[in-house]
Amino acid sequence: MRLLLAVCALVFVSTLWMKAASQAARTSQQVPPAVCAGEACDAVARGHRAFGDRQIEGLPGNGRACSDCHVPGDQFQLSPETVEARYQRLLSRRQEDPDADDPLFRAIDANDFRTAGEQASDFTNLRMGLVRITFPLPSNVRLVDPVTGLVSDETEVDVWRSVPTINDVALTGPDASPDSGPGWPRGPNQFGGYQLDGRFETLQEQATGAFMAHAQVQQPPPAQLLSDLASFQRAQFTNPRVRKLADAVREGRTPPDPDLPLSDLEQEGKGVFERACGHCHGGPGQSTPVARIIRYHDIASQCPRPVDTVTPARFAFAACSPQLMETARTYEITLPNGTSVRRRSSDPGRALLTGFVGGPAPQDDWNKFDMPPLRGISRTAPYFHNNSAATLEEVVDHYIEFFKRVRANAAPGVIPPIATTDGIHFDRRPTLEERAALLAYLRKL
Repeated sequence: MRLLLAVCALVFVSTLWMKAASQAARTSQQVPPAVCAGEACDAVARGHRAFGDRQIEGLPGNGRACSDCHVPGDQFQLSPETVEARYQRLLSRRQEDPDADDPLFRAIDANDFRTAGEQASDFTNLRMGLVRITFPLPSNVRLVDPVTGLVSDETEVDVWRSVPTINDVALTGPDASPDSGPGWPRGPNQFGGYQLDGRFETLQEQATGAFMAHAQVQQPPPAQLLSDLASFQRAQFTNPRVRKLADAVREGRTPPDPDLPLSDLEQEGKGVFERACGHCHGGPGQSTPVARIIRYHDIASQCPRPVDTVTPARFAFAACSPQLMETARTYEITLPNGTSVRRRSSDPGRALLTGFVGGPAPQDDWNKFDMPPLRGISRTAPYFHNNSAATLEEVVDHYIEFFKRVRANAAPGVIPPIATTDGIHFDRRPTLEERAALLAYLRKL
């Protein structure tokens, strides 16, 4: 009898357990995993931890975390003010402890790295918020020795670029399809990508490049880590209004207007923006060109900058700082017909990816960069790929001169699409009288 009761009890308990397990399974099917801005919340949390981790397990490097360069307090950029403050703190600490360290200041980003190696200590460019990017030279591109004036035997080149924000990358990466813009005549990533020149197609590819080049890890990061970091980045937005905009785009709903209420001056500035800027900084992320405007552009932000040969000058860009001028190199490019030309630039942009130089000016890769997003721009100074504009006022003034140059260089009877709204008039450029209104609107983004 006791044995029978024990068996019955065991059957009863087993039945209850199976019912509970079945109910739990049904419940798990009915309740989807938590979602954060379209991403799995657990992946975002893991990515957040990894973003600030200077010693990721199994991935030894130089002690840098993503957050050392994409600083949360700098809108995930790297401001000269932040770098300078950390640099001065490091110098102060070393007065008491010669071994004091800050992983931001690694030899790889020192000006004298090519001559001093791991003992390099000149951080002039890094203190301007610029990091070293090294490119292998295309087969038809060579550097000219600044001393001898002869072609050198260098096979790679260093350029110095600002650190792009990770905010709003859910909106500002590659365009969804060729229908969203005219793109570019050749790859990589004809319709946009990540980094300032659009060279990476995915956030995972971009993160791998950062780990290998800037954190100096010795092996490719695991796929799960890269996926988690991508989820974390896609969940970061300039403000809740932009997040709602991204939600609507992802879900196929009509996007809401992300602008705050505008004053009369700001509303006037919005009209100027839509005419003068929106043809390139279009779409929900303000990084998508509209019809007839190509994806990558030379906006004359490199050094040295164009100088008009006519007197009086028809346009006049602000001069580059001596520090930026020192980063300029002369390149010798072999053209398809076998002849060669020399050009000088602090950063030839996508030409370092393709070697395509010497074609029609609008389609030449020389000095070309991708469209940056503009949301939250009032909090992301300095500006341009080399941090050469300290204020929004300098940005607007630069573009006023830019449009003057476009008109000055246009062939007779030809109006470049970037300069016209109707194909008949040079009417896109902002005027001095519109400057205050445009600035007021930009500060509201």
